Amino acid sequence: MTVRFGLLGAGRIGKVHAKAVSSDANARLVAVADAFPQAADAIATAYGCEVRTIEAIEAAKDIDAVVICTPTDTHAELIERFARAGKAIFCEKPVDLDVARVKACIKVVAETKGKLMVGFNRRFDPHFMAVRKAIDDGRIGDVEMVTITSRDPGAPPVDYIKRSGGIFRDMTIHDFDMARYLLGEEPVAVTATAAVLVDKAIGDAGDYDSVSVILQTKSGKQAIISNSRRATYGYDQRIEVHGSKGMVAAENQRAVSIEVANGEGYTRPPLHDFFMTRYTEAYANEIASFIAAIEKGAAISPSGADGLAALALADAALQSVKEGKLIKIG
Repeated sequence: MTVRFGLLGAGRIGKVHAKAVSSDANARLVAVADAFPQAADAIATAYGCEVRTIEAIEAAKDIDAVVICTPTDTHAELIERFARAGKAIFCEKPVDLDVARVKACIKVVAETKGKLMVGFNRRFDPHFMAVRKAIDDGRIGDVEMVTITSRDPGAPPVDYIKRSGGIFRDMTIHDFDMARYLLGEEPVAVTATAAVLVDKAIGDAGDYDSVSVILQTKSGKQAIISNSRRATYGYDQRIEVHGSKGMVAAENQRAVSIEVANGEGYTRPPLHDFFMTRYTEAYANEIASFIAAIEKGAAISPSGADGLAALALADAALQSVKEGKLIKIG
């Protein structure tokens, strides 16, 4: 079976998914839609697909699934439209910035018996998947503590900050999902602190650029998350899981993994400097997982419920910062 795709949104992340779909032997990119004709034309030329409107893709009989890479404030409406149209849906995170809106959207997906996958790509990174496998294989015993470091090389433009929903909903949300993925239990309490240390303009826009979070589960397991919008040494992405019998860790990745030793000491090449190069394999793997679930009629993960859970944690973290206290999750 070849899964036939429509791509909604031909921007930066749209290009990533266009490549992932077109590189999969079990998929074909049929059409692309974008508000900017030049962007859509570029993908159509690169991958041999058609440029169509969203309405045409919605009604198309030669399209089985869509990848939604449009602005965040359009995600929920598009998910509902394509669920009603009978298309399988892959949507970049988040479904929406409002928990109530996400719940309403998920309800529509359930009522239409739709298929929805939310784009938490880090679950599909080979290194992080190996960490999860070590846990599942019992190599470190029972998970007790998870430590996640996620720091960007530099802050995005302030215009982006203003519409992003804030660092917890935009950046830390990936780490909330990863914490849930590794802890094996749902967090029931959140404590967070936040500051503006990188760019005063981010604070002026009502957001933060440096945050720390502690998640706690009912049994006492903990996840500690460290985020910064600035890492002068590259894209800092590390995970450590401590268990009753040992520890497993995924270190930073480099474009070239070599080490040079000479009279000046030991040196290694720099880290990746962008998420699109660091997570190339993860993006390909998540699309492959989506395709496989469609083909087999299997449950899709991460689901809309996973997207909702991560957003709820983001909201709780922001509340913790504003109120200066631990916030319990219902």
